[in-house]
Amino acid sequence: MAKDLPVTLDGKVIYHIKLTDSFQGLAEELKQLGYQADQKICIISDSNVAKLYAETVKNILTENFLHVFCYEFQAGEASKNTDTVNGVYEFLIQNHFDRHDLMIALGGGVVGDLTGFTAATYLRGIDFIQVPTSLLSQVDSSIGGKTGVDFMQYKNMVGAFYQPKLVYMNLNVLKTLPKDQLISGFGEILKHGLIRNHDYFLWMNEHEKEILALDYNTLEEMVYQSCLIKRDVVERDPKEKGERALLNFGHTIGHAVEKLSDFGLSHGVCVGLGMVAASYISCQQGNLTKEQLSFIEEILKHFGLLIRVSGQNPDDVLRTTKLDKKMVGNQIKFILLKTPGDAYIEKNLTDEQILEGIFYIYGKEN
Repeated sequence: MAKDLPVTLDGKVIYHIKLTDSFQGLAEELKQLGYQADQKICIISDSNVAKLYAETVKNILTENFLHVFCYEFQAGEASKNTDTVNGVYEFLIQNHFDRHDLMIALGGGVVGDLTGFTAATYLRGIDFIQVPTSLLSQVDSSIGGKTGVDFMQYKNMVGAFYQPKLVYMNLNVLKTLPKDQLISGFGEILKHGLIRNHDYFLWMNEHEKEILALDYNTLEEMVYQSCLIKRDVVERDPKEKGERALLNFGHTIGHAVEKLSDFGLSHGVCVGLGMVAASYISCQQGNLTKEQLSFIEEILKHFGLLIRVSGQNPDDVLRTTKLDKKMVGNQIKFILLKTPGDAYIEKNLTDEQILEGIFYIYGKEN
């Protein structure tokens, strides 16, 4: 039976997160949202996901909707830019999409972010829904209404807060994901436990075998609990004025490592490295014990994440953190841990303190 998690804004439900075991119920969900048979639908996907699922989703929708189109772009972070958005705009214009029509993001985080941004800006806003197909996008980027694209060397620098009408997850797609994409998703999932729910972090450790074996019921519970944590945070802070910044735990250093690797390291792996660095700084601040730091590192390793990295200059990593869009004035909003499961925003770290954490994940002394 499908699980349903409503998301509210100002006390009103604005969309539902549906956890299911197939794409089969998608057309019925759209009908329940009020979409009519003559409204046009554009499925946006990338070259990896489209060959797996686009035809299946299109066939399901064409049983109930007359005009279903597919638009495909080259997979990868390199496509997450305004050039790709321009291509989607042109396709929508050529096929006479208007404000009453619908876009569907079928894919991972790049597809979801780019489709959401296009929907937010085409004709000043048309509806879109998220159909995330990676673990990372299911537990993170599809929830909360953040959309955007990269601009030159700046990650997610251009974007908008724009909420989907539905998030529809077929959890069985996780069984076809490459191992590195599963590992990337684990980075964000373990982050949720570390910032908000230590019991969930421990649950991940206790259910490691079932999770890595892709047992459906365990995966469903894992994704549901992660979505619940993210949902609760974004409901209280929909536009990242305060508490939502906690979701950036591991991201400031992680994004810098990711960029300097030229995206050769996955997002979740880089977030994991950033979490280790931030946990080390938390330890240096007297919040975490060395035993707690070691335990965090062990769990990350169990799920295939890196706790050390090489090949980059720590000073370059620090400089790259200064390009982060989360800078306030000349200060980085850095997320640290009081204890595992309880994160806070620290605005007063010195460059030297941040550099200590960076040196730690590079296995060097500052």
